[in-house]
Amino acid sequence: MIKKYYSLCFLLMTLFYSGCAAVEGIFKAGMWWGIFLVVLVIGLIFWIISKLFGGK
Repeated sequence: MIKKYYSLCFLLMTLFYSGCAAVEGIFKAGMWWGIFLVVLVIGLIFWIISKLFGGK
């Protein structure tokens, strides 16, 4: 009877670990995309400001 619970616990641990690994991959990609987009937006803002107020 105890072996039944051990196998159930092992099965649940493997399922949760694979789910956590997938979420970790998504958040890593999200973090790098977020950093990329922030840098892109800041660069775009500086470019627009330099075009508006740039001296000729």
